[in-house]
Amino acid sequence: MSKDVSFKDYAIVACGTMIPELSYLKQEGFLDAAKVLYTTPGLHQTPDELEVQLIKQLTEAKEHAKKILIVYGGTYCYINIQKPERTIDSVIDELREEGYFISRTIMNNCIDMIASVEERNEIAQGENIWFCTPGWVKYRDLEFKGWDRADANQNFPQYTGGAIILDGIGYFDKLLEESPEEILDFSDWMTIPLDARPIKLDGFKKVLIDAMDSADKE
Repeated sequence: MSKDVSFKDYAIVACGTMIPELSYLKQEGFLDAAKVLYTTPGLHQTPDELEVQLIKQLTEAKEHAKKILIVYGGTYCYINIQKPERTIDSVIDELREEGYFISRTIMNNCIDMIASVEERNEIAQGENIWFCTPGWVKYRDLEFKGWDRADANQNFPQYTGGAIILDGIGYFDKLLEESPEEILDFSDWMTIPLDARPIKLDGFKKVLIDAMDSADKE
């Protein structure tokens, strides 16, 4: 990974679920983007609203840079049941215009951006685990908007190995120290234990770099 990589010529449009990691990378000096814009976390459940916000933020991003990175997965982040032929890339393609470089992180979802399937399998050790990132816990009211305990009971008990936060920013330890009741409340709602595994964000950095214009990665 090049130490000279810079995002200063880029604006970034990302799902709000990634705020914790992107803010961390910005604070440590890796992400020096001209502008970082977010859509509301949890919009995978409401594709029409996701589309509205994505178009709005992408349009604003063009005011800050000629190169734009979309930090969104392509498989699970935008599912339009009413229009299955419509994808997040078709939404983005409609906003392409001459003079702009627009690229998306080519991953299935935010979990894959933070830890690969192989890395998660190594953590799971054969257990059926629900993996999440700090954003899924921090913004859980938005991520699971409209869910009640019955929905949770229907979805989470299958994860017999519990839930694990893929934590590259020290979020879980800080939450455990400052608001341990939040962990207990979320775990109780899911009906499965919640733990964390510290990881490095090198993989996420590579995902962002891979999405850059090839001329900027040399």
